[in-house]
Amino acid sequence: MKLKFIILIMSLLAGTNQLSGAKQHHIVLSTENTSIGITANEGGRSYIQYYGTKIQQEDIYRLFALKSNYTSPSYPTFGLNIGHGVMEALSLQMPDGNMSTDLYVTAVDQNSDKNGNYLEITMLDSVYPIEVKQYFKTCNNTDVITTWTQISNKGKKSIIMNKFASAAIPLQRGDNYVCHYHGRWASENYIYETPMPNGELVLDEKEGLRTAWYNNPSFMITQDGKPQEEYGNVFGGTLLWGGNYKIQMVAENNKLTVVAGINSDNSAYSLEPGETFITPEFAMTFSNQGKGGISRAFHKWGRTYGLQHGNQERDILLNSWEGVYFNVNQEKMEQMMKDISDLGGELFVMDDGWFGEKYPRNNGTSSLGDWGINKNKLPLGIKGLTDAAKKYGIKFGIWIEPEMANTISELYDKHPDWVLQCKNRKISTGRGGTQVVLDLCNPKVQDYVFSITDNLLKNNPEIAYIKWDCNAAMMDYGSTYLSADKQMEVDIRYHMGLRNVLKRIREKYPDVIIQCCSSGGGRISYGFLPWFDEFWTSDNTDAYQRLYMQWSASQFYPAIAMASHVSASPNHQTRRETPIKFRFDVAMTGRLGMEMQPQDMTEKEYEFSKRAIASYKSVRKIIQLGDLYRLISPYEHKNISALMFADEQKSHLVIFAYNVDYMHSQQVPFVKLTGVDENKNYRIKDLTPMDAAKPCFLNGKVISGRLLKHTGLQLKDILNKPFTSVALELTAE
Repeated sequence: MKLKFIILIMSLLAGTNQLSGAKQHHIVLSTENTSIGITANEGGRSYIQYYGTKIQQEDIYRLFALKSNYTSPSYPTFGLNIGHGVMEALSLQMPDGNMSTDLYVTAVDQNSDKNGNYLEITMLDSVYPIEVKQYFKTCNNTDVITTWTQISNKGKKSIIMNKFASAAIPLQRGDNYVCHYHGRWASENYIYETPMPNGELVLDEKEGLRTAWYNNPSFMITQDGKPQEEYGNVFGGTLLWGGNYKIQMVAENNKLTVVAGINSDNSAYSLEPGETFITPEFAMTFSNQGKGGISRAFHKWGRTYGLQHGNQERDILLNSWEGVYFNVNQEKMEQMMKDISDLGGELFVMDDGWFGEKYPRNNGTSSLGDWGINKNKLPLGIKGLTDAAKKYGIKFGIWIEPEMANTISELYDKHPDWVLQCKNRKISTGRGGTQVVLDLCNPKVQDYVFSITDNLLKNNPEIAYIKWDCNAAMMDYGSTYLSADKQMEVDIRYHMGLRNVLKRIREKYPDVIIQCCSSGGGRISYGFLPWFDEFWTSDNTDAYQRLYMQWSASQFYPAIAMASHVSASPNHQTRRETPIKFRFDVAMTGRLGMEMQPQDMTEKEYEFSKRAIASYKSVRKIIQLGDLYRLISPYEHKNISALMFADEQKSHLVIFAYNVDYMHSQQVPFVKLTGVDENKNYRIKDLTPMDAAKPCFLNGKVISGRLLKHTGLQLKDILNKPFTSVALELTAE
């Protein structure tokens, strides 16, 4: 069903003030399953009256009659009485020092394009030359609505923006829980579910570059108790910004408001005469089907609007990092290419260690910023590698970290002023004691960073994939390019500069696949993904811990975007030993890859890997483009974990289940398949038996959808010891 844009003209106002005789606009903007209701009074205020499941035209009257609406300013401002329990979204300091802003509506416009329907509300300050345009947009064929603002200085003097949020969304106050995601290096995106108390709960980030490491800018809020997978009313939101952000949830007994936007702590912005500032989009949806409904809505939106090539199946790759680390050379790269080709893979990616002429890159202490080939390691250059890849019938990719430099580099020797630094202070350094961040506030630096990718792809058009890394924080909050009065804008202008670079790359090289890596999962955010195809979920490749991190990442991000690799055992980060089958069954729930030296595998592991890769190819479309149903969470500690992918018709399904907490003679729950069609019968196939001649007992069985959904599968005989797993394909007959 196409999205609908409904404009309702009514005579009844609920709790709104307006100037006498002003035109009233009562607007319901709807997707297939959700609606947002807005009242905008020309000459008066703009209010959000409702956001939730889809409502019909006549329902708006009933909301007012029942007083079920929760009227709140659509863009509350600081300095005037905005009411208890309402957090301001906009705070300005006028040229004369006045800290208040008083917006009234001057126009309401609607339009549409190929991507959706738009509502534009234009507001002016009653005294000062400030114009604010607030936008709400539906995204065709999804249940996601985005909102943002455009703030313009129409005067002749600078105006200081102390706070400039993207959204202020009122929600129904009830037994609210907040589901958010927290972590750090090698332990990203763990789920936390917290009751929402009266008062304020804040999710924010001030790290500067890896702004999804500690707190992800995505969250869910329930209306009716603890979050459940497939039932309950849930709001989900995420901020499309890669820099520092702040998400505030403010609640009192009868009100709950979410204010989300750029983190303005130590980051006020001077809006110059004639300048317009556009806040990043805030994307949101509402589901009465629990967390799973939110996830499936964002996955569909993400594949269509939130990342590059989101509906194009991804290649199976081998990345060189954990196989050889910095010790790359022509011989090892060719050997790894041959192996991944023999295993059935489609792409080889050469990671760090391939560059540096004056300062060879043999460890993490030098050479970033210098992107010339190290001829001692690669005498045939990149062409020698792309020719080898062609010989083995696979594609070639390469690692870069273009936003960074080392103080031991030719770039730093020539341009020490090109790195972020504070005046009169010693430069701070990161990894290896020498890593520094290039100043992307500076247009010359932006040109240089663009040239890194441009030169690689221009000179080597066979490169099909780039791994774009970022292994540092914004350690020094200062720019030699910006004037003294603009230093508070470093974070914002850095990310504006980065966006400019990424846009230029995508305009010139639209077909190249680019991975967003940042010390692992430091940039798992829709603030970056519009220019990337996927993210590196974590530097921690331990399959057991990846179960938890990938489960969490799946709350908002689709499987096609989640790079998940099979690595060695013992694992290089945790030293945990796990079977090759378990490692594959975990990695197959994302974009499958390998992160190891294939030569180190046993013959049995090598042969299994070949069969597992072939099996993944047979179901790749369902996993990468299908609907996800999370069945049993590893966070619930029920001994097993399970999830399922389904096509739109629920005719082709893939199920993964794992033993995650083995306890002898303890209860193992039945796995009930939420997403099946009760009226279909399904034939089961064991996708990844360790012994091809001995599939599990379910192989070949035909079971009705009714039994699968309501009775479920008992897998205790398969998941009967630590790190056992099963992958099943179900095909409707």
